Amino acid sequence: MIRILEAGLAFIGRHGTAALAVSIFIGVALPALSATMRPYLAVSVFSLLTLAFLRIDMAEFRHRLRRPALLIAALFWMMLGTPLLTYGLVVLAGPQTLGPDAVLALFIATAAPPVMAAPAFIYLLGLNGTLSLALSVAALIVTPLTAPLIGTLMVGPTLPLSVGGLAVQLSLLLVGAFAVALALRRLIGKERLARSAHQISGLNVLLLLVFAIAAMDGVAASFAARPLFTLALTGLTFALALVQILLTLLLFSPATREDAYAIAHTCGTRNMGLMVAALGGKLPELTWLWFALGQFPIYMLPMLLKPFVRVYCRQTLETGKTVTRNT
Repeated sequence: MIRILEAGLAFIGRHGTAALAVSIFIGVALPALSATMRPYLAVSVFSLLTLAFLRIDMAEFRHRLRRPALLIAALFWMMLGTPLLTYGLVVLAGPQTLGPDAVLALFIATAAPPVMAAPAFIYLLGLNGTLSLALSVAALIVTPLTAPLIGTLMVGPTLPLSVGGLAVQLSLLLVGAFAVALALRRLIGKERLARSAHQISGLNVLLLLVFAIAAMDGVAASFAARPLFTLALTGLTFALALVQILLTLLLFSPATREDAYAIAHTCGTRNMGLMVAALGGKLPELTWLWFALGQFPIYMLPMLLKPFVRVYCRQTLETGKTVTRNT
């Protein structure tokens, strides 16, 4: 039974991109289960963080830190530049025009760190995910400092949690997940972890399925009651993710195309679940709907952007194939 389970997890891990795209629709198709799973959203976020820390290759991480200029520039853009640009647009449009619920949604969607699955998405696209990994870890570390600052500017007194409370909740989630991952690394061992890469990927996909089901609470009802509004809001979440990717791609075009795309895709896939968990999962209806629908681009963009990556990073991908054949 254990071997069958391991084989099943490995199969899911090898087909992670397709499995992710399917899982988001499973969450929509099971509205009753979504309502039941919603209280466990924070648990699934904590588990996903633990798995992400469990898979960190410290040698690769240290390699990127030896030349930190690109990493620091990407970190500043992602965690301060993008949300501050959004804040400027909110001021121009008028916070009262948008409404506090929409402003809170924009805060969550731009001030959150990237999803820790972002490096896996980069690897699945045939590129090197080292820079994405380093950026994701660095962003997680600074989030308890940057998110409360952006929250004070953008949301102000309507923030569901105090600035200090948000910083504490984020810190507890990150430190707790890292501590559990560290204990597991010592218990399992480095060699066994390396052999179990596909199984861990499969478990990651299953946890993302649990997260997707919990996050989809109310989405099916919204599609049934307000189909055009819900479709339009879904389109906005895709637009926001794609605009972040495009702006980042243009900004970091002086770097190699592989590095530029790795930064861009990482910037466009935000870990809104971490912010929701830190806020206690209690959000206004519109903000929750935005957060839920915002999972669609995260889960689907790796598949949708694959043709673009093949063209944009053609030289890198062809070099990789040549090296593989020679090896």
